[in-house]
Amino acid sequence: MFDLTSSKLLILAIVALIVVGPKDLPILLRTVGKYLGIVRRHAAEFRAQFDEALREAELQELKKEFEGVGREMRSTIEQGGAALDEHVMTARRDVNGALEDKPREPEAAVDAAPPAAAPELPLPDTTKPEAP
Repeated sequence: MFDLTSSKLLILAIVALIVVGPKDLPILLRTVGKYLGIVRRHAAEFRAQFDEALREAELQELKKEFEGVGREMRSTIEQGGAALDEHVMTARRDVNGALEDKPREPEAAVDAAPPAAAPELPLPDTTKPEAP
């Protein structure tokens, strides 16, 4: 910003010494240093606030992107669920249709039939001792 070289600083010091005088020069330099410190602090605060505003803007942009991704995922899941529901309903209709097309036996005939007897197995002969 300011191009201050050592020769320019020397000229400024000589002019300040002549204009202000040797008695008040330390007071002037102390006051100038104090105000320079205040200006630097204000500049640092401004820079910090500016950086914070940029971070907030970036965070808001990221938040919008994530919300967009969330909406896309939700719609994709809903579409997948709808397709799955459609396949399940189609399978259910096919199964119900197949069950309705199957000829049914009369229920009276099923109830009147005797239960099937279990096959009889021969019992082992336990009267004879076994030979070793």
